[in-house]
Amino acid sequence: FLGTSLTLMSNHWLMAWMGLEINTLAIIPMMTYPNNMRNTESAIKYFLMQATASMIIMFAIIYNAWMTNQWTLFQVSNEWATTFMTLALAMKLGLAPFHFWVPEVTQGIPLTSGMILLTWQKIAPTSILYQISPSLNMNILVLLAVSSTLLGGWGGLNQTHLRKILAYSSIAHMGWMTVIALINPSLMILNLLIYIAATMAMFLCLNLTSTTKINALSNMWNKSAPMTITIMIILLSLGGLPPLTGFMPKWLILQELIIYNNIATAMLLALSSLLNLFFYMRIIYTSTLTMFPSNNMSKFQWFHTSPKSTSLIPSMTIISAMLLPLSPLVI
Repeated sequence: FLGTSLTLMSNHWLMAWMGLEINTLAIIPMMTYPNNMRNTESAIKYFLMQATASMIIMFAIIYNAWMTNQWTLFQVSNEWATTFMTLALAMKLGLAPFHFWVPEVTQGIPLTSGMILLTWQKIAPTSILYQISPSLNMNILVLLAVSSTLLGGWGGLNQTHLRKILAYSSIAHMGWMTVIALINPSLMILNLLIYIAATMAMFLCLNLTSTTKINALSNMWNKSAPMTITIMIILLSLGGLPPLTGFMPKWLILQELIIYNNIATAMLLALSSLLNLFFYMRIIYTSTLTMFPSNNMSKFQWFHTSPKSTSLIPSMTIISAMLLPLSPLVI
């Protein structure tokens, strides 16, 4: 929280960089708890990628200061510094072609750590992208965005682990945010907030029932029938179907792209979202529309009060499903 706050409030490049570093180092103990081989491996992969990205960011900061003689966050007027900064932030956010670490790291850590990794850890790099947005290169952004949405869709098609599916979903959503960073940065923040609400709700539902694979979802109706409905609504919202909230940012982003004559990009993004919707529908089919394949003698399990907190699930589900009527206020 301190690292993200430092990056959000800073006006000096070194303070923003320091916030990113605190953010990276602070989550590593959370990723390695409880201590086992998989958690440690994921934490090392995460640390190496983030350290590499931080090194490139520091190089871009120093090069920009050398060329322009200033350290202000809002003024990155050198083209090479902007390019290096964009690529380093793409590595931190997990955009393609720097996305390979995201599924591997998310798969190897617990659900709560995965939730923080795919939600909170995106805020600080996105805030820097927002602040340097006037100097960004549109061609690089379109390349990163289109490759992220396509690879995020294709990568999740044959996955059976829910954490990997949500990681590929994150890559695709980051692509949607990146493409609009230069044209309308406020829309990027709106997309991030809605994505965070939906992903948090999804992770909290999975954590409540300790579910990590698709085939385990087919027995969820036996444990908690309302949870299957909640998961279905959240996934449809992540896929961007109206009348759910997830439709709002996709609709507004496509509208902005068409206004600025990026019709081919808009078409590619719209088609790539079908890939994401397909693997969301696979999860919905398994969790809601099928019964457990083996003979189940006790149709309903004895209800036990879960020690895990459920207080955030209703509010996050409402945010990720019912805010589409507020679109005129956003526009």
